[in-house]
Amino acid sequence: MKLSDFDYHLPEELIAQEPIEPRDASRLMVLDRSSGEVSHHIFRDIAEMLHPGDVLVLNNTRVIPARLPAYKQDSGGKAEILLLRQEAETDWRALVGGKGMTVGRVLAFENSNITAEVIKTLEGAERIIRFSQPLNELISDLGETPLPPYIHKPLDDAERYQTVYSRVEGSAAAPTAGLHFTPDLLISLRDKGIKLAYCTLHIGLDTFQPVSVENIQEHKIHSERAVLNTDNARIINDAKLSGGRIIAVGTTSARTLETAGILSAGGEPSNPRASENVCPWRPVIAFERDTDLFIYPGYRWRVLDGLITNFHLPKSTLVMMISAFAGRENVLRAYDIAQQERYRFYSFGDAMFIR
Repeated sequence: MKLSDFDYHLPEELIAQEPIEPRDASRLMVLDRSSGEVSHHIFRDIAEMLHPGDVLVLNNTRVIPARLPAYKQDSGGKAEILLLRQEAETDWRALVGGKGMTVGRVLAFENSNITAEVIKTLEGAERIIRFSQPLNELISDLGETPLPPYIHKPLDDAERYQTVYSRVEGSAAAPTAGLHFTPDLLISLRDKGIKLAYCTLHIGLDTFQPVSVENIQEHKIHSERAVLNTDNARIINDAKLSGGRIIAVGTTSARTLETAGILSAGGEPSNPRASENVCPWRPVIAFERDTDLFIYPGYRWRVLDGLITNFHLPKSTLVMMISAFAGRENVLRAYDIAQQERYRFYSFGDAMFIR
């Protein structure tokens, strides 16, 4: 398929610049993937669309203050580090902004004696950098929350770019489908008999890197660390065996679940077709590893029955994923309706429930 197949025009005024208050007051579009039918709701209405025995799978990753303003130690020139992933105690994979970021370049930070040296050059602006000491709690003094580049308004409360259930630090961006949930809404879902399960996927480079090839099969998706533990795998499997639906909250939860399904079938995320000759569903397995699963139309879904997600950027891997789940024509038509109805798009925008 072509990259242009996943393009659409979005007026800039529909890009949400700030989160709505309260969280669950955002709008919710429901898309029936069989019929293509669309209906309009408020997000807290999600409780009415789920059934006792269904399980919501939420990504409990937490955004770290990953954007570090810096300067070149030798010249004082400006630089910036966007932490993507910790590789060792003092080594991080990062996007490094500034000229001359070659191996040996040393960066420093205002009001700190910590330095960071470029030790390896990767693709584009990506580097491996080594800090003079472990960041640990110091990261909160050096860094700030990295908002997506299309958000131009400062965020007064950094917690509004965290889910209320975030626990495990490590992401460079928030799993934004989860931003709509409030503690009260989660309690009401539990009271109704909806199960909650958690996974962890630390969001990294691909959130910031556009697809640059016209043939999407040639696109190389970067790997991200994903974890599904035994207890949560059991919740998911028990729910499915009891007739409940498996509903991912966000594309990151979807990638984690489908990775678990592929591994359960003896396949590899980098080659999902290798495990296609199996029954449509089998119990997911617990795992902790990197996943480079790239989902686009033609993918055979193994685990998901439903997906809660936001409205995504044109020509992004996320639009490709939801097109694989709901059908490209259904998705593009729903996006067109969302524009006509003045839905808010992207990270702080409204939500969609595909069932």
